[in-house]
Amino acid sequence: MAQTVLIVDDDPAQRRLLQSVVGAQGYAALTAQDGVEAVDILSGSKGRSVDVVLLDLVMPSKTGIEVMAEIRPERPTLPFIVLTANGSVTTVVQAMQAGACDFIVKPASPERLQVSITNALKLNALSDQVSRLQRKADGKFDFKDLIAKSLVMRQAVMLAERSAQSNIPILIEGESGVGKEVMARAIQGASDRRGKPFIAVNCGAIPENLVESILFGHEKGAFTGATEKRLGKFQEANGGTLFLDEIGELPLDMQVKLLRAIQEGEVDAVGAKKPVKVDIRLISATNRDLHEQVAEGRFREDLYYRLNVFPLALPPLRERREDIPDLIEHFIEKFSAEEGRNIRGIEESALALLCEYNWPGNVRQLENTVYRAVVLSDRELLTLHDFPQLVASVGRSDEVEPPASPTLDGEGLHPRPPIAEGFSPYDQDGNLRTLAEVEGEMIELAIRKYDGRMSEVARRLGIGRSTLYRKVRELGLELRESA
Repeated sequence: MAQTVLIVDDDPAQRRLLQSVVGAQGYAALTAQDGVEAVDILSGSKGRSVDVVLLDLVMPSKTGIEVMAEIRPERPTLPFIVLTANGSVTTVVQAMQAGACDFIVKPASPERLQVSITNALKLNALSDQVSRLQRKADGKFDFKDLIAKSLVMRQAVMLAERSAQSNIPILIEGESGVGKEVMARAIQGASDRRGKPFIAVNCGAIPENLVESILFGHEKGAFTGATEKRLGKFQEANGGTLFLDEIGELPLDMQVKLLRAIQEGEVDAVGAKKPVKVDIRLISATNRDLHEQVAEGRFREDLYYRLNVFPLALPPLRERREDIPDLIEHFIEKFSAEEGRNIRGIEESALALLCEYNWPGNVRQLENTVYRAVVLSDRELLTLHDFPQLVASVGRSDEVEPPASPTLDGEGLHPRPPIAEGFSPYDQDGNLRTLAEVEGEMIELAIRKYDGRMSEVARRLGIGRSTLYRKVRELGLELRESA
């Protein structure tokens, strides 16, 4: 999943040199021999994979300035790094006005190219995230923002696109973490309510005695503690979309009032003398089987049929594995930008591990896993070592860390042996090992990995230093603490 650099230069020797430098730095390289070919690549299917362009300024048939002028309307956030033998102030100003993010005078050193490419990618990722967050805040997040390469997800998106064109009530069904709210926001962004309020309510997170007040509002003095008038979520969403997540958690008495609000298009605030008309698009979501809850008497049948006019099922992540690489790439870019890290991608072995895992927590679990890896990694590419919990759960024991550098050990320098990073929770017979065995091996691995620096070991394991020393004594581990 290396990021791609398009090299545009009419000099074959210069193209080969730049291609060699870019490849040595871990990027994938595409080349174009002139501006015309560059435009063809960037306008075609290959262009979608290009993350940054190294662009010669002076070329026959189409100059670098002309290439940027033609491509920027289609790809406004694509970073261009201009290379030229003419470093005059006038040339620099012209390139920057045309949209270049950096300017390098030939011949460029590998170090200068690396810094420029890294900064361009980081700035681009940050701009993408800001733009995405702005669209989300403005209610303009739509289906183009979704990652849906897999067939099952494309089918779900196709149905959602049809529903967006009307005001029909939608019930989104799916396991926890599959992205029900994200889909609801995309429906809003593709509808005629785009840019209007999008109000999300988690019905399972509201205290039972506050459900009515939060949904429908209350007047000042309506009950003890009501020191001021408060609009409910229905009124906040007026003109836009109300998203009721985990609708199956709503108490039965509130289900009656919700049904009336939906049928009549009006709400009765607590303590109010008359109802208030509201105009909302209602989207509900659940990770439960509401039909089963109706049969058990825990959900009103009339409300169920009112909500379930247009059912939309979202597949779990294990059924849309084709989307995992793109999701990982998106999360790496997102968290690298947010955390100011220089993570450029993920190694193939680690990607294979993440694609193999079943993800019971779905996209939310994948997102949090990548977030943790980005924060803790000290490499430019995420590796198996950044996902130790998944390595253990999948049972991969064939991956080991390269030998560490020699360390001082009493009588002199001795190379430290490789550390097995992927120990399995199962024994040779396929049975689970004891917690003490796994815990002891994990602590021993951490002590060796961090060269006996116990403060660092404790921090990485998420336990206190005194607790770490106690466990070392209890497990009878040999401790050689670093100076």
